Amino acid sequence: MSTGIPRQDGPPARRGRQAAPEGLKKVVAASMAGTVVEWYEFFLYAAASTLVFAKLFFPNANTELDGIIAAFVTYAVGFVARPIGGIVFGHFGDKLGRKKLLQLSIILVGVSTFLMGCLPGFNQLGYWAPALLVLLRFIQGFAVGGEWGGAVLLVAEHSPNKSRGFWSSWPQSAVPMGNLLATGVLFILSSTLSEAAFLGWGWRVAFWLSAVIVLVGYYIRTKVSDAPIFLEAQKEVEQEAKGYGVIEVFKRYPRGVFTAMGLRFAENILYYLVVTFSITYLRLVVDVDTSRILLLLLIAHFIHFLAVPMVGRMSDLLGRRPVYLAGAVLGATWGFFAFPMMDTANDLVILAAVTIGLLFHALMYAGQPAIMAEMFPTRMRYSGVSLGYQVTSIVAGSLAPIIASSLLERYDSSTPVAIYLLIACAITAFSVLVLRETNGISLQDVDAADAQGTADLLAASKSAEAAKSAGTGADAGGTGAGTPTETRTRTRADIRRERK
Repeated sequence: MSTGIPRQDGPPARRGRQAAPEGLKKVVAASMAGTVVEWYEFFLYAAASTLVFAKLFFPNANTELDGIIAAFVTYAVGFVARPIGGIVFGHFGDKLGRKKLLQLSIILVGVSTFLMGCLPGFNQLGYWAPALLVLLRFIQGFAVGGEWGGAVLLVAEHSPNKSRGFWSSWPQSAVPMGNLLATGVLFILSSTLSEAAFLGWGWRVAFWLSAVIVLVGYYIRTKVSDAPIFLEAQKEVEQEAKGYGVIEVFKRYPRGVFTAMGLRFAENILYYLVVTFSITYLRLVVDVDTSRILLLLLIAHFIHFLAVPMVGRMSDLLGRRPVYLAGAVLGATWGFFAFPMMDTANDLVILAAVTIGLLFHALMYAGQPAIMAEMFPTRMRYSGVSLGYQVTSIVAGSLAPIIASSLLERYDSSTPVAIYLLIACAITAFSVLVLRETNGISLQDVDAADAQGTADLLAASKSAEAAKSAGTGADAGGTGAGTPTETRTRTRADIRRERK
């Protein structure tokens, strides 16, 4: 008997490229537009922490590095807020839909970032200045925490099974694009204004520009809708009183949550060492001019932006695990050769060091949306991916610049920083080794496994494939969301009848 689930013939590397379902490119554009905006603002704060906030909000620090560490602590507040945002947005996103929560998140980030640009410094407000900065940073991080899960799932749930890695990597490429814009704006301002003008008012312009970008992103997001697979799952949750949200995902899929956290650990640390700590290292140790640093990062971010979708395609062809494992293994070596390369003070060598780090990062980062979407059923997917992705940032990305700066200050050497990254990559490599390969799995199979009351999605996938091979077969090249709704409903109805 045919299960009604679309058939996929042959191993992932041999299957042909699938045509994008109608409207998928619009969904990708909507997801990227908002993600670019939100990460522009999030990374703007990261760069400003090194270039501006240490002097403006923490002028009484004993040394410049102490001031930067204090600014990084406020930067870390955003990471603490992100898992809270992920939990809240994930819960309501699984209930109300991805689109509504994404529209809310972009507004919250835009307002908080605009107000940061209006804040007086320590000399005007005293300790109220850093306190208000921390509050706005918390709101910004809360909204960004809810953004990522919704943005990548909006694409992943619309994507074909055989090219989910490619399409869902585009929202990931919006992150370096947002960083590219933030770095570009700061580069233009810092290179055209005097240091006094830049510290006095120039940096504020970059924050105020967020208002314009937010309006564009919000408008684009009004033009898309949630995927059919989510709408069906939403209806089932309402009709059958099924569980959803954080508690349910921890109860049913603890392995998936903790595996996702392990996958995220080194990727997050590597990224913030490359794009944030490197600025500190180049300024204080190598004594490179700020404008030169920003220009080099600008070029590296552009290369990173181009690389992410290519790696996403690789994960469809070669599998999720081998590509991710390569990123973890190569990432473990970066600190040992990158900082000596930076010590040369040669622009091309520094650019190569930063770019190599971002390419290693792309090997892990590009496939994350597909991997994490394939770990959880639709009714709790937003909560699952948000937990796995955002909670890790508290102990990974948020602390990475602080730990690296502290190690540098204490040992006056980059070697302890390289060892720190090596340990992180070992943790992620172990997580990859225990990860089940899900390349090409149908999200309908994931939901079917959930309906059967099993968390073993790999076994369910194999079972579904065996059933398809034994049956009459269906159209080769099904999608995660592009198959007709009635086909999915029949599959689940069959399962419910069997259970009865």
